[in-house]
Amino acid sequence: MKNTRNFCIIAHIDHGKSTLADRMLQSTGTISERDMKEQILDSMDLEQERGITIKSHAIQMVYKLNGEEYFFNLIDTPGHVDFSYEVSRSIAACEGALLIVDATQGIQAQTISNLYLAIEHDLEIIPVLNKMDLPNAMPEVVEDQIIELIGCKRDDIILASGKTGEGVESILERIVTHVPYPTGKIEAPLQALIFDSIFNTFRGVIAYFKVVNGVIRKGDRIRFFATEKEYNADEVGVLRMGMLPREELRAGDVGYLISGIKTAKEIKVGDTVTHAKNGCNVRIDGFQEVKPMVFAGVYPIDSDDYEDLRTAMEKLQLNDASLTFQPESSVALGFGFRCGFLGLLHMEIVQERLDREFDMNVITTVPNVEYLVHTKKGEEYTIYNPSGMPDSMAVDYIDEPYINSQIITQSDYIGPIMNLCLEKRGILKHQHYLSTDRVELTFDLPLAEIVFDFYDKLKSISKGYASFDYHLTDLRPAKLVKLDILLNGEQVDALSSLIHFDNAQSFGRRMCEKLKELIPRQQFDVAIQAAVGAKIIARETVKAVRKDVTAKCYGGDITRKRKLLEKQKAGKKRMKQVGNVEVPQKAFLAVLKLD
Repeated sequence: MKNTRNFCIIAHIDHGKSTLADRMLQSTGTISERDMKEQILDSMDLEQERGITIKSHAIQMVYKLNGEEYFFNLIDTPGHVDFSYEVSRSIAACEGALLIVDATQGIQAQTISNLYLAIEHDLEIIPVLNKMDLPNAMPEVVEDQIIELIGCKRDDIILASGKTGEGVESILERIVTHVPYPTGKIEAPLQALIFDSIFNTFRGVIAYFKVVNGVIRKGDRIRFFATEKEYNADEVGVLRMGMLPREELRAGDVGYLISGIKTAKEIKVGDTVTHAKNGCNVRIDGFQEVKPMVFAGVYPIDSDDYEDLRTAMEKLQLNDASLTFQPESSVALGFGFRCGFLGLLHMEIVQERLDREFDMNVITTVPNVEYLVHTKKGEEYTIYNPSGMPDSMAVDYIDEPYINSQIITQSDYIGPIMNLCLEKRGILKHQHYLSTDRVELTFDLPLAEIVFDFYDKLKSISKGYASFDYHLTDLRPAKLVKLDILLNGEQVDALSSLIHFDNAQSFGRRMCEKLKELIPRQQFDVAIQAAVGAKIIARETVKAVRKDVTAKCYGGDITRKRKLLEKQKAGKKRMKQVGNVEVPQKAFLAVLKLD
């Protein structure tokens, strides 16, 4: 156990942590030159296409120093704010962390957020300055930022480059000398923490876990705390480039466990594993529950695929523990699921993975957040979508979630960023200059205002230089109204939204204009209306397609034409009574693109 080191890599998105992990794998001989490729740990197609890490990846390396062998268990973590839950899980299984900062960009918001997570878990922090090979690197400036942030000495900061391999050897040596070895007891009852899991069609659920105390051997009878279910440990082993079976894993080891579990629900990430007989009585704590931020309905395009979608969601949830879902139905879209996501990128990735990995075509409704509705009778309701809203006359007030957001940017862009946040009903808490040209702004913002297009707008007005991080703080009363869209007087529940009173009219008008472009013309006029309660606040009309019924009349008496036109008018009147307007799928997605 004294020669085991468990550590993770934390950094902001695109600071080169996956590339640096690749160099470490090469340097320790974990992967041969022949098998080497870019971003070896980012195995998902999506990760390689977008150049981001979505899943944490665990791998074991063997490093030799002064004639002794050391076993390194590395967990490479995502850097985007939406995947911070993955980071918290990885941190719970480690004793040390490499804090990687880009020498050209300096400290970013997510770096600070992930660092605080690591400090809360008492991890040993090793600061690394990456991308030193780039001509625009500014090591002195960024070193000052790191020293101010974590209070280390200048000599403690390792200068490295994932591209050239500079500094990799120093990092590996520092891990041996500075990261503490695990402090578990081998003779104590088995206690192991599951920090991730994947589904294999042939072998069932494969759990990744860290042994905190005790020993687990192949063939042991084990018990899971959360489900109280018992299984046999069919295979245990360590994670190299593939899975390497072992006879036993001891306290401090990180590895995988296969126990023939076939259903995704029977294993929970964050659960504790122990022996069925003479096991431990205490579960491992310090593992936070996932809290979804953004909610959206996910519906199969063909209603016959509902059960397939459920199976796909369960398997995806196993691989992505931060996804939550429950069944719901909609008048317009049939049966589907109300899903909770950690943010808009997370929602986009889940949609893409459903399509690629499970071949599921889905419609996603407008994303929204959860609200607490207080009625005049003193009752409270938590609602996730506007269709669950009580009658507006019965509502006393509505609480909406607020976030505390940190924006780090260059001082040139303070003005436009402040304007954007104030437009979104933000309250400036304070601003703090990290250096002469870098400033940290702290805002209180309603979560509902940032789930649409906030991140894209922030990136465009700051030319990509602003970084954004947030966490949920509390619920506050807000003047919200339910905006309904009516087609020929019929309400379309999938297009309803909860919106602040001040923005309702302009948003309703834009929705009507957009739908007018997208809804195909019928043989009767289609009225598109936006309404708040019984009050219509905007209206557009899709004009009827006129079929020329008099084309076949040539010459003859005018009464023949009149007779045909009267017949057409009567038919159109009847059609309007029974006519059903098809809302194309594009219309649901277009609402997201309103700016």
